[in-house]
Amino acid sequence: MSRVEKLYNKAKESPNNLSFSDLCLLLEKVGFEFKRQKGSHRTFKHPQIKNIDSIQEIQNVKGKAKAYQVRQVLDKIDRHNLYRGRE
Repeated sequence: MSRVEKLYNKAKESPNNLSFSDLCLLLEKVGFEFKRQKGSHRTFKHPQIKNIDSIQEIQNVKGKAKAYQVRQVLDKIDRHNLYRGRE
């Protein structure tokens, strides 16, 4: 099982308990690029997605990712089939 699959499965199994750093890593592993940070919010953009789904903002709350943002990321990964074939 690849690192991406492990992170994906961890997020899927427990979106309420995913660390912020793991969510950032998952985003980067599926092709999102870090664009900017303002306070506790980080913005990522996927260069190959051409609609509003290309942008994802996530928030660090005491080292944890917000569960609804984890679910948004998982939804984008599934809709655009982003984790297949990634290491």
